[in-house]
Amino acid sequence: MKASQFFISTLKEAPADATLPSHKLMLRAGLIKANASGLYTWMPMGLRVLRKVEAIVREELNQAGCIELLMPVIQSAELWQESGRWEQYGKELLRLKDRKDAEFCVSPTCEEMITDIVRREITSYKQLPKNFYHIQTKFRDEIRPRFGVMRGREFMMKDAYSFHADLASLQQTYQDMFDAYCKIFNRLGLNFRPVAADTGSIGGTGSHEFQVLADSGEDVIAYSDVSDYAANVELAQTLPLSGCRAEPTQALTKVHTPNTKTIAALVEFLNVPIETTLKSIVVEGEEEGALVLLLLRGDHEFNDIKAEKLAGVKSPLTMASPESIFAMLGANGGSLGPVGFKGKVYADFATEKAADWVIGANEDDFHYTGFNFGRDAAEPEFVDLRNVVEGDPSPDGKGSLKLARGIEVGHVFQLRDKYAKVMNATFLDNNGKAQIMEMGCYGIGITRVVAAAIEQNNDERGIIWSDAMAPFTVVIVPMNYKKSTDVRDAAEKIYADLLAAGVDVLLDDRDERAGVLLNDSELLGIPHRIVIGERGLKEGVIEYAQRRDTEATSVGVNEIVAKILSVVKR
Repeated sequence: MKASQFFISTLKEAPADATLPSHKLMLRAGLIKANASGLYTWMPMGLRVLRKVEAIVREELNQAGCIELLMPVIQSAELWQESGRWEQYGKELLRLKDRKDAEFCVSPTCEEMITDIVRREITSYKQLPKNFYHIQTKFRDEIRPRFGVMRGREFMMKDAYSFHADLASLQQTYQDMFDAYCKIFNRLGLNFRPVAADTGSIGGTGSHEFQVLADSGEDVIAYSDVSDYAANVELAQTLPLSGCRAEPTQALTKVHTPNTKTIAALVEFLNVPIETTLKSIVVEGEEEGALVLLLLRGDHEFNDIKAEKLAGVKSPLTMASPESIFAMLGANGGSLGPVGFKGKVYADFATEKAADWVIGANEDDFHYTGFNFGRDAAEPEFVDLRNVVEGDPSPDGKGSLKLARGIEVGHVFQLRDKYAKVMNATFLDNNGKAQIMEMGCYGIGITRVVAAAIEQNNDERGIIWSDAMAPFTVVIVPMNYKKSTDVRDAAEKIYADLLAAGVDVLLDDRDERAGVLLNDSELLGIPHRIVIGERGLKEGVIEYAQRRDTEATSVGVNEIVAKILSVVKR
């Protein structure tokens, strides 16, 4: 492709509202143009990147035995009402009506649609398993779209759905898809980790996220420093402490603590280590009017996903109202604790072996020092209630945990019968008996992959693409292309030879200053650059550099095509 026949629209500065590197660079490089909040046009340069990601995804899924189809963006409300998600999904589901006043939604995902298709088409175990996928525009009406395409309202997603006669078949396909995802992200040149994850609103019994490691990531992942263990921090488990509990050394003492409503204020007022404090969280129980008290160390972060799964705790997790807390404990938030509490109490594993805690006294503006489990209140049930911290033992017993930030670009789920059962997706087994299908779900955020790759690969000069994702693999930058016949002839020959060899090459023949051409090549992140100048040609050489190089090297004019073919990753 010649630049004069293409469309390049770079900017010197990104708009002020762009914060993430990927958002800034995608706008500056002219990959996308903003249309409205969370809505973007993919410009020609950006679309080339998007299509290359799609191509790799297709190749690997087809190799894994998936079957491509294309479902509609607009879906009938009836299917979503049948699954129960019409109301459950909330305001992110964009609802609309047609001229006949029939209700529809703009698809954020396609579990209902594909389940309806399969229940109509598949009737026998002999037709199973099947794994369908498509790559399609989705829409989720985010309340605060931000970070460019990282969290836009409209996005491109690959979603796949598998159907099975039994759990063993589902688990095999789940592993096949897990392996295919690893191949996809490796081919794209991403530094990523598959991590165990919560199933969230999608549902099911098991899932893994694929996280691209980047400092700007919204998610935190925990991983072992010696094994393959990795999990989203919301799911990473903490372990019970070993050894015996420390003996009490203090008497239970009530202390006046005026205006200390937070752990930070309490620590400052009493001048005690934060590790000796306990914070109290009160949530609603399953039974009407019941409250459950959750205790964890003052320096630890509460994990609501773990708490929601505890016996006797209402799901979804619901914080107790101030009125119900005062009625049950006789105090307001900031002064709460287990002394005298009659309901169920859970305490985090990290609190089990220590003694002499500082905790609320269930009287406003008062706390206890010297609190000890068993002596001053009944023994709670010790459970995992917190987010892991760096240095915690790895749950697999191998090494210690480290933390890193990540960007979720893929997610695989074992849905089991969550949708098949409610939508009556059945098949006849080998005995002629109707059975509910097992189901899996597998997603990749195509547009998010592009942004995540930039977050992981950029510098002060611009984007750094892998060969697999780059809009062009090679850029030829001829100095004085319009004025120098020698430069133009050399550029055209190298361009033609690379095209003939199957290399995706851009000849930047624009009538621009050398600095503009060189800066644009770096901003656009094209992996391999050839610079042709009159002085070098007189010496029989041209300059070659890879995008990460700090300096170019001289290569013979007659050797450059062979050089490119030797380094380009096909």
